[in-house]
Amino acid sequence: MTTGSGRTEQPVAATGSTGQLPPGIDELLERVRDGYERVGPREAYEAARAGDALLVDIRYAALRERDGLIPGALVVERNELEWRLDPRGSHRAPEATGHDLRIVVICNEGYASTLAAESLHRLGLHRATDLAGGFQAWRTAGLPVTVAGPAPFPGADR
Repeated sequence: MTTGSGRTEQPVAATGSTGQLPPGIDELLERVRDGYERVGPREAYEAARAGDALLVDIRYAALRERDGLIPGALVVERNELEWRLDPRGSHRAPEATGHDLRIVVICNEGYASTLAAESLHRLGLHRATDLAGGFQAWRTAGLPVTVAGPAPFPGADR
């Protein structure tokens, strides 16, 4: 920012009430991940196959169309996640059966899913976790993926 005298001022970083800088995203991710155990692709696959975990894909539509879907995973856009998985919520998915449900949140590379899992913990879903490396790690591990294609246009089947 340039002042009237032609000097350039540097922006001042916001500090909390303690006078310390808030954590950056890397530190925040590390703190959140210290609060639960993440799972790898093979463990997530085996848990889902055994019926011990619900896989929840929060990737946006363009990524699902480009890369495909994990068979059996519940697709929930990130901005709807808490409403769809809160067992007491009025907009819950039928799969949101209780607070003891083991949920594995999957994003594209395993970053957004960390914050999503932490949000589910705050709703009391204490077994929520996320897939380390996300969908890309799943695919690299050679686990099943189905081709997704673009979403049909509303009314296209008429």
